[in-house]
Amino acid sequence: MLSSLLEFWKRDEETAPNLFAWQTSPPRAANTHPFPDDVPGPLRAALSSRNISLLYSHQLTAWTHARTHRNVILSTGTASGKTLAYNLPVIAKLIQDSQARALYLFPTKALAQDQLSSLNNLQPETFNLKPAIYDGDTPQSQRPSIRKTARIVLTNPDMLHTGILPHHANWSDFFTSLKFIVIDETHTYRGVFGSHVANVIRRLKRVAGFYGSAPKFILASATIGNPKELAETLIEEPVELVDNDGSARGERHFIIYNPPVLNAALGLRKSSILEAVRLANNLLSHDIQSVVFARTRRSVEILLTYLQGNRDQGMGNRNPQTDYSPFPILSPAIRGYRSGYLPHQRREIEQGLRDGSVKTVVATNALELGIDIGGLGAALMVGYPGTIASARQQAGRAGRGDAPAVSILIASPNPLDQFLAHHPEYFFERSPEMALVNPNHLLILLEHLRCAMFELPFQKEENFGSLSWELIEEYLRFLLSNHEAHLSNDKYFWMQDAYPAANISLRSASPQSIVLQSMTEDGRPLTVGTVDGESANWMVHPGAIYMHEAQQYYVRELDLEKHIAHLAPAGLDYYTEAQQQSEIQITELRAQTAVPGGNKSQGEIQVTTQVVGFRKIRWFTNENLGQEPLDLPPSDLQTTGYWLTLSESALKNLRDAGMWTNDPNDYGPDWQKIRLAVRKRDGFKCQVCGAAETNREHDVHHKIPFRAFLSGSAISPDVAMQSRETLRSVESAREQANRLENLTTLCHTCHRKVEQNVRIRSGLTGLGFVLGNLAPLFLMCDTGDLGVFSEPAWHAVGGLPSVVLYDLIPAGIGFSERLFELHDELIRRARELVSECACEDGCPSCVGPGGENGHGGKAETLAILKQLGSPTRNAL
Repeated sequence: MLSSLLEFWKRDEETAPNLFAWQTSPPRAANTHPFPDDVPGPLRAALSSRNISLLYSHQLTAWTHARTHRNVILSTGTASGKTLAYNLPVIAKLIQDSQARALYLFPTKALAQDQLSSLNNLQPETFNLKPAIYDGDTPQSQRPSIRKTARIVLTNPDMLHTGILPHHANWSDFFTSLKFIVIDETHTYRGVFGSHVANVIRRLKRVAGFYGSAPKFILASATIGNPKELAETLIEEPVELVDNDGSARGERHFIIYNPPVLNAALGLRKSSILEAVRLANNLLSHDIQSVVFARTRRSVEILLTYLQGNRDQGMGNRNPQTDYSPFPILSPAIRGYRSGYLPHQRREIEQGLRDGSVKTVVATNALELGIDIGGLGAALMVGYPGTIASARQQAGRAGRGDAPAVSILIASPNPLDQFLAHHPEYFFERSPEMALVNPNHLLILLEHLRCAMFELPFQKEENFGSLSWELIEEYLRFLLSNHEAHLSNDKYFWMQDAYPAANISLRSASPQSIVLQSMTEDGRPLTVGTVDGESANWMVHPGAIYMHEAQQYYVRELDLEKHIAHLAPAGLDYYTEAQQQSEIQITELRAQTAVPGGNKSQGEIQVTTQVVGFRKIRWFTNENLGQEPLDLPPSDLQTTGYWLTLSESALKNLRDAGMWTNDPNDYGPDWQKIRLAVRKRDGFKCQVCGAAETNREHDVHHKIPFRAFLSGSAISPDVAMQSRETLRSVESAREQANRLENLTTLCHTCHRKVEQNVRIRSGLTGLGFVLGNLAPLFLMCDTGDLGVFSEPAWHAVGGLPSVVLYDLIPAGIGFSERLFELHDELIRRARELVSECACEDGCPSCVGPGGENGHGGKAETLAILKQLGSPTRNAL
């Protein structure tokens, strides 16, 4: 089936020209071994009942290390049998020692449910294992029994942090007999979350040690650049890396597909979503089970709606508040999967994927994690997921044993996607990214020392993880001076009433979730799903079309005080797109120092984001049907930031050298007349989608970018100060740029798409890109822990160009202070990285790519870095 489809795509005139790269990996035979002699007989029998009579090489290696009391990190491909690799030594130990216990940690509740099913398949009652989940959803009535009798407890770091460790006395029997700790999906424990989890593990080992146990660790990870380093940082013990993947693998195809160009003059390509629908339908018609990965929840629902194909084109005149016709799900074989779906819906979809009744699932990266959904025949990625590691994890969802499989990356118009489409070697040859954590970050460490002291008093000379007593004592004396601790008989006791873990979020979670509620036909409330509080304003604002498994709901009301959104089923010919505005204000300047080329500063900032309106977008044509204003409260993030501001003299130097493209374009004194002439010539209609002007004038777009004509002209905002020769050069360039044949009329939506294609990345944007990607290496955090803001005329600093890097954690956790200290080193390393990069004009490894037909701004970024000087090297 798959082979015939692949051959069809190679010949198909609609598909073949858009196959920009096609890499084929040959099939690989399984590397198997007989069961070791020390596998207990009952366990052999249970495995044989599931037709498992051999072990893959990596499973045998993990078994050998675990049986010789070594810690293990498994880093093999998706669906390679990592679960069995860690279950075997754990179950064997529990069979041979009737008192032994094990703790399994998963990053999500869904994974714990899934792995409980895997354990149950091994007939745990035969071995008296009594596996049980202990998390926030566990009924209170069942918890005492689980604490007393369960021999394998499955939980998550959050529950361990707040519900188990602070109450360890209730778990004394469990901790006394704890032999193994399994940490699955280890690659997710990075950045701030991973730094918190590393400290939770320190506390776990401390409590276990108090009860006389020293459990061994088995960790499992997707493919990342540093699995052994990450594991050893998390558990602070030596770890054996097992990456000799012995699982069988069929032929694997990886295709980079770039949608066809629709308008060569403007460089517009066909929608990646519509192309994904076409390719997914090809797979469905060939009976190939597949997953379609989308980057956002809204994209999931749009794809799902198109795939269901149930769209009545004649509903545009209906009143959404009174006239609605709910769409039934026509095909249970096509389902969605994302956050916001209720747990029972997710379990139903997962089961459908395993038993084959669900043929196509459209998902966010929620399905990247190791939930058992069987091996699929194909994986489509609608847009690059952001990292090579994530792309490989998503691609790994395709593949079932020896059967061939295909993964397709469908490039979006995003410059990063277009760079990969035109330079596929970057994707295929580059190593996966590293996962970074910093458990010794001052504020994170201090929070967990409070928790640890609540759990057990600190004794003199006691270490905390790998940290020495001398360092720990400094922190304890700080807590003592702050009246949070009490020193008695060489022991530090917790003195506050509340237990500290309750106020510390490992993930810095969003505010309370919003419940989405509709009504049944008989008037009873029906919970449709949930959205997190941060997303509510843009997902379920009044008038929004919320989509859930391809069913449309019209949002009648959003009640933020009661945390509920009232929905009504609807059937409309459009969906909605929220419009947001963001700005950053300085609330407290803590430090500022002059540096070459400007100032470095750090302090407290307020990042304000507000949904100010929404657009109605017609299905299939993407026509803009109009926009409506909204008056919703803004959401504020109070945090800390580090910012770099260019001086007036540096700015003048850049302008004089023709290396500054952020000034507003001066189209000349006749521009308004030219605009009117172009719009009149084009019948006041968008030349891409055909939309007529309404209350907003259409834009007039330069097919060849205006700035491209001016490169080398060194235009200054004060044209009068330039020489006549330069002025004539500017006027000539302006005349050439404003020729009518170089101008076309576009609506705002199409204009934005075209600008993305021909984007000329400014040097300031490039500087923000490179600093934002370098900073995590200095901070040992994840890129998702930092926000980046580039503004050529930031009002907060008198309209000067600035780049801001800020903590995405409320109140900050010290990243900005550290960046302020590291400024010289950061700039020096950035200049090295950009100047040594082999690309011509910007790429994802340095300043970021420009649009497909635009310019990357590498020279301009390098010019800015030179203005910022070449400081001497500082120690990290």
